[in-house]
Amino acid sequence: MEDFNYKIPSDHTGEAWTIAAHSNGQSTVINGKLAGQGLSRVWQDHPELFGGHGRDEAFPLLVKILDAHENLSIQVHPNDKQSHEKFGKTESWYILDAKPGSKIYYGHHAKTRDELKKMVDQKEWDKLLRTIPVQKGDFFYVASGTFHALGAGIIALEIQQSSETTYRFYDFDRIDTATKEKRPLQIEEALAVTTVPHVDPTLIQDTTIVDQTVIERLVVATKFTIDKLLVRGPSLFELTHHYELFTVIEGSGFIDADQIKKGDSFIVLSDAKNYRLDGDMTLIRSFVTPTTTNKDVFVR
Repeated sequence: MEDFNYKIPSDHTGEAWTIAAHSNGQSTVINGKLAGQGLSRVWQDHPELFGGHGRDEAFPLLVKILDAHENLSIQVHPNDKQSHEKFGKTESWYILDAKPGSKIYYGHHAKTRDELKKMVDQKEWDKLLRTIPVQKGDFFYVASGTFHALGAGIIALEIQQSSETTYRFYDFDRIDTATKEKRPLQIEEALAVTTVPHVDPTLIQDTTIVDQTVIERLVVATKFTIDKLLVRGPSLFELTHHYELFTVIEGSGFIDADQIKKGDSFIVLSDAKNYRLDGDMTLIRSFVTPTTTNKDVFVR
């Protein structure tokens, strides 16, 4: 993650929460009249900056950079109705970097819930787990209920619902260095929320151009929409959503008069009306999908 200009406190650090308003982690505003305030505070005190929202609503999205030095735990997340938090956890991965031979675990081969339980009970992980080779620039939509894990050697940008509810199926029998024991699993909870059989998303393509920026739509899902912006010169955008989240994944440039570089994350708020991007850079943009969208449209 140091390539994205983050100071890593230890070799055991595997995540940077770049835009967060969760009880487990908070982003802090670094400039302007709200500098020094946490994102949760800004969200609660200034709903007008986000297009207005209910008093009890929580900031809905969470953006992370993940650095998988080793295989991560095979896990699954609940949907909104199943979760004990305010949100379930649907997420997505944009692969920022991947060593040769890297792979992800995505989905499973069980045809029925009984078969899934049997394969888990008998630890038939090689037969059960689906693996997909990955390279830089790949994108994956990980709906709640999906078996998944990043494999070793992958750095990914993760955009997700603001939830940390996770049920582990399998942790490769590793021993926790702190407890000297295997990490706890939540197999019964995981079985209850896993989608069976696994279904891959249907993929379509959608590309538009605004001035000197090519916009590749990666996904339109019920919880969020994600775009990849390839900026090659001055481009003026109208803010068509209440607010939009950005992370610079390559190069450098400007958002209006503010200089931005690889690794920076920022939010364009609803009082902006429009914004101007300039430079030679690539960004990932995300925003809450309008409620009129009642099904997922997948783009790749």
